[in-house]
Amino acid sequence: MKRLMTLVSIVAFGSALAAYQAPQAPLPTPTAAQLEVVKLKDNFFVITSSTPGNAATFSGGNVSVFITDAGVTLVDTKLAAWGPALLEKVKGITPKPVTTIINTHTHGDHTGNDDKFGKVEIIAHENTKANMAKMPAFAADKAQFLPSKTFPDKLSIGKGASQIDLHYFGRAHTSGDAVVIFPALRIAAMGDMFAWKDAPRCDSANGGTCVDYPKTVAAAAAALKNIDTVIPGHSPMMKVSDVQEYARFLADLVSSAQAAKKAGKSVDDAAAAFSVAKYPGYQNQNVKAAIQVIYDEMK
Repeated sequence: MKRLMTLVSIVAFGSALAAYQAPQAPLPTPTAAQLEVVKLKDNFFVITSSTPGNAATFSGGNVSVFITDAGVTLVDTKLAAWGPALLEKVKGITPKPVTTIINTHTHGDHTGNDDKFGKVEIIAHENTKANMAKMPAFAADKAQFLPSKTFPDKLSIGKGASQIDLHYFGRAHTSGDAVVIFPALRIAAMGDMFAWKDAPRCDSANGGTCVDYPKTVAAAAAALKNIDTVIPGHSPMMKVSDVQEYARFLADLVSSAQAAKKAGKSVDDAAAAFSVAKYPGYQNQNVKAAIQVIYDEMK
């Protein structure tokens, strides 16, 4: 896990969120064999975020594959370079066509292949659509692949066993993070609102906030009733108790950073003083960066 988290931290969230863009150095062509699949239900699979190794194995966020009588719904679509591999992997899971894509947020490691499945319905929070509209990947003729359906607070699509509930609880990783719930299957996908067990990367340029992050995650955790499995943005499957713990971790991080700022401590000193030791399995790869954002928000 530590090796995976380090890889994700360095590759997925480099300086100025550079890893949301296509890698500049030539990399081997991605293959479907590099993408792992986790079966959660007979009609629900997750194409996972990464495999241990170098930058060539980083494919983007977890992709949920929900199979219904009407077709396939994907939650997120990985980095653009992984398009052919993702299509092959989805076809290996089911011959049914993809009819719907839900984007949990704007970043290219979650929206990179929205254009690879033909003209399907794409759904996202209204702020995410606005953020995506600023991306070069959705400029000019690619604007047709911006979300065609948005929502402000909550949206339900489908009925019965096929129902999907989309929720917005406030700003966090970006201004438009959506939590996607499959009530009949007791599964929820959280995207990068809960990417991993570490401090978050708060994308201020896309409306993200580290200061408000704890209350947003706490609100999401409270809504995850009757959920057995939580799909994070870049980690193995979790449980609701992990989301609840993450909310507590974030609250501790923010309160510690705010106290340090008021005491006149530097970001380096505040980061050194904050310990993840009481949160088993947590890393501190992103703590300093998160504290810097908190300091900036307090100005």
